[in-house]
Amino acid sequence: MLNLPVEFKEKYQRLLGDSQAEAFFEALNKENKKAFRINTLKPNQVSYDLSKKVPEIENAYYGEINGQDPEWVSGTVYSQDPSAMFPAFIASVKEEDHVLDLCAAPGGKSTALAEKLNSSGVLVANEISSSRAKALRENIERWGVKNAVITNESPANLAPHFTQYFDEILVDAPCSGEGMFRKNPEAIKYWSQDYVLTCQERQKEILTEAVKILKPNGQLIYSTCTFSPEEDEEIVSWLVETYNMKIVPIELPSDKISHGRNEWGSVSGLEYTLRFWPQDGLGEGQFAAILQMPDGKIAKVKKRKIKKGDRSTRRLTKNDQKLVEKVLDNFNLNFDWTAAVVRNDHVFLPAIDKDLKGLKIVNNGLELGIMKKNRFEPSHHLAEVLGELPQEHVIDLENQDNYICYLHGETVRVDSKLKGFVLVSFKGLIFSFGKAANGTLKNFYPKGLRILKK
Repeated sequence: MLNLPVEFKEKYQRLLGDSQAEAFFEALNKENKKAFRINTLKPNQVSYDLSKKVPEIENAYYGEINGQDPEWVSGTVYSQDPSAMFPAFIASVKEEDHVLDLCAAPGGKSTALAEKLNSSGVLVANEISSSRAKALRENIERWGVKNAVITNESPANLAPHFTQYFDEILVDAPCSGEGMFRKNPEAIKYWSQDYVLTCQERQKEILTEAVKILKPNGQLIYSTCTFSPEEDEEIVSWLVETYNMKIVPIELPSDKISHGRNEWGSVSGLEYTLRFWPQDGLGEGQFAAILQMPDGKIAKVKKRKIKKGDRSTRRLTKNDQKLVEKVLDNFNLNFDWTAAVVRNDHVFLPAIDKDLKGLKIVNNGLELGIMKKNRFEPSHHLAEVLGELPQEHVIDLENQDNYICYLHGETVRVDSKLKGFVLVSFKGLIFSFGKAANGTLKNFYPKGLRILKK
């Protein structure tokens, strides 16, 4: 039984009325629902039960997955609360768009947006926390996304670099976390009405910067994982009144999705926003709205092209190209690597050619690997991208013991005549590079991802 604050219970009894409040409190004491999405960028063979579908969202199912499952390790599935899938789902992202996920960690929404872009356009995934930005990068790489720029910045620092640049911006704003109470009871300790109002002010600060980098007629998807009207309907009302934004209707037929309440805001049209209550039986708490910027003149943004004389970033030399080609020729590619550049010995295909000087860039595009003395070593990111296409230069680990040993970082014995860098798979799902020689497979699974062996 959750120990809900008295002030919290009194607030929602007042807002919902006795009968609805009772159903709400009762639902908070039930077990939370787990779900996962299947990655449409990759061959989607999975061994899970797909009989319980999440309403409305394609390739999303109820069920629990393990972080050591080959489906997870290979980026074939992503574990995500079903309600949290909807902010990215309702985004009108098209191929070639410029898209920003402003508060992106741990990456569930970014990976869904990347699927919509289908390896085209640009996805900027930003996270202000450096530790969470690391997890964001891991999840985006695992998903096989090659057109993302991952930044570790405040919204205020991003704004000067991306004035009116984005077609869509998703702001899953930091909030009071009421929708996480039954999933994470520790969140209850931080709750107070004063904290709700503090979060509201922080959300306004974030959105003030977000509107500066949204194109005229661009769309802002605003979401939270809280039930608080102060952070939901009142924030949407503030956007409409302050920036003349328009609420875009969201019409989903599922009876497991409620709508925003006009009486909880100061503008009309709030009935077109979405509310997810635990008593509706879909997932945890979530709020989502789409707002459109008014029309206006698009500001011109100068693009920065990488020049041969750039000391920090350079083109591949002919010798570099030979070393890279020697490795990549063994694999089926869905990109042209010849435009790659080198920075601090890291070889990558930039997702964006804007001037990003002054920003903390965690990753820009597809990292192909690293140049070492007279050789090229391919990256884990590249292995996850190559998993999107059929490959022949692959060694499958065949049994669970070998698989666990490989995740632990061990060299394993294999029955294969392949030599040199190979892709490593388990149950047909590619998840790493290895280096084969004389029946052994040297481990190239990243140290930061390795598991503790029991």
